[in-house]
Amino acid sequence: MDEMNLAMLILRVGIGLTFAAHGYGKIFQGGRIPGTAGWFDSMGMKPGKLHAWMAALTEIGAGLLLALGFLTPLAAAGMVGVMVVAAWTVHRHNGFMIVREGWEYTFVLAVVAASVATLGPMEWSVDSALGIDDDWDGYVGLAIGAGGGVLAGLTQLAVFYRPPKPDEAASQ
Repeated sequence: MDEMNLAMLILRVGIGLTFAAHGYGKIFQGGRIPGTAGWFDSMGMKPGKLHAWMAALTEIGAGLLLALGFLTPLAAAGMVGVMVVAAWTVHRHNGFMIVREGWEYTFVLAVVAASVATLGPMEWSVDSALGIDDDWDGYVGLAIGAGGGVLAGLTQLAVFYRPPKPDEAASQ
């Protein structure tokens, strides 16, 4: 069983910290929040500043929670939701493969998050230390992580996503 705990720990920490680093970059690197906000506005996620902060903080928070194995299905839902929005707004026009800027990467992160939510964080986690790991795994974890994440992402798209018209996109 220690091998499974170790494998889940490696998976949670690797994916979680990678996701958190992505959010950190939106705040502290490159164009920072103003640059991210402008990019979000240009693709139709308005107001861009709101979505830049929401994406950055969700990526940091969900990533750290997943790495810790704390409120694991909620962390997974955050990851899945962000990946649904990213796949639809940025990557869907480019096909599947990431080498063409496709949605492969967003899909893999969402599947890993949903899988961790389904299996649970295992024993080496905050959830286990609190005694809530078995309450939120299996189909409950899957429903919260994958179902809740997809629902959150689709809701955000329905409420906020207004892609530019082809003539507007060409002028940007």
